[in-house]
Amino acid sequence: MSLDDARKQIDSIDDQILTLLDQRADVVSDVRRAKQAEHAPSYDPERERQLLDRLAARAGRFPKEAIRSVYREVMSACLALQEPTKVAFLGPEGTFSHAAARAFFGLAASYLEATTIDGVFDALRKKEVTYGVVPLENSTEGAVTDAVDALIDSARWEDSTADADLLIRQELVMEVSQCLLTRATGLTQIRRVLSHPQPLGQCRMWLAKNLGAVQLVQTTSTATAVREAASDPESAAIGSRLAGDLYGVPIIRERIQDREGNATRFVMLAHEDAPRTGRDKTTVVFSVKDGRGALLRVLEVFDREEINLTRIESRPSQRRAWDYVFLTDFEGHRDDSNIVKAMSELRERCPLVRHLGSYPRAPTSPSR
Repeated sequence: MSLDDARKQIDSIDDQILTLLDQRADVVSDVRRAKQAEHAPSYDPERERQLLDRLAARAGRFPKEAIRSVYREVMSACLALQEPTKVAFLGPEGTFSHAAARAFFGLAASYLEATTIDGVFDALRKKEVTYGVVPLENSTEGAVTDAVDALIDSARWEDSTADADLLIRQELVMEVSQCLLTRATGLTQIRRVLSHPQPLGQCRMWLAKNLGAVQLVQTTSTATAVREAASDPESAAIGSRLAGDLYGVPIIRERIQDREGNATRFVMLAHEDAPRTGRDKTTVVFSVKDGRGALLRVLEVFDREEINLTRIESRPSQRRAWDYVFLTDFEGHRDDSNIVKAMSELRERCPLVRHLGSYPRAPTSPSR
């Protein structure tokens, strides 16, 4: 086959794909009417995940992850024909939270930039958006404390039986590759490095070795840092390739994080959590009574029910001085019989127990 013949064949295939996309859009209109008749939500994250898994499993020569990316955008565009999904994230555009939100919802969603993590939670509470996306922890620097505290604060402290008003609906573990972006011609011209505290910590050793004498300046987000570096040739920012593209700041060094496999866990927040899938994770917050061995006796409840804890940390309760609560993740869904039993026993033993969400576990790979 000649090159001209091959190109004509590709053009023909592309025309067929466009025809099929139009047919899919027509069916989406039928789906919208059916959802309205049944009062079903326009967006179903679990249905989308199942479709992506099914299509990726059928991968041939076309790469599996590319199938996910292509069909996520197809689904996002089709969903916009029904009703654009409104999503809040920690802005401005170009943050890793922005990239995570696009990984969850695609390009066709309607995005709201929040200036703080608390702003994401506030937008959800005010129902300005349907979903929120925030970073919860990093494999190098640990918990994103602003997000953890906001999640704990979403618990309805005044009602001892209620869940939190905002719940984790889904999680995404995304590889985070930190770049040094600047208009300076070389490292010796840089006087300041700007970024969010988390990336500064993730690149601590690289900065000490290569830019030990420069001033480190904390900003509210990586994208804010890149935007400020765009107008100052003596400043550099640590941020994403996406931010550099959006704000026109060249990358002078790539992958400057201290550890390979640096990954951040992002969570999708909603007013309800996810149905059981059989491969789930649950997040709860609880407090313990003062006294020797109080925490040990609570942890024994999980052990007795054969529940695998994947994370636990203590945080100030914000209710009174020196009062702490424990945020924990564990394998399983709130509807699993052993977790139902464990939660019942925890409520008998603990002054406070709040469910913060059950949701599908993210793939173990650092990238989706």
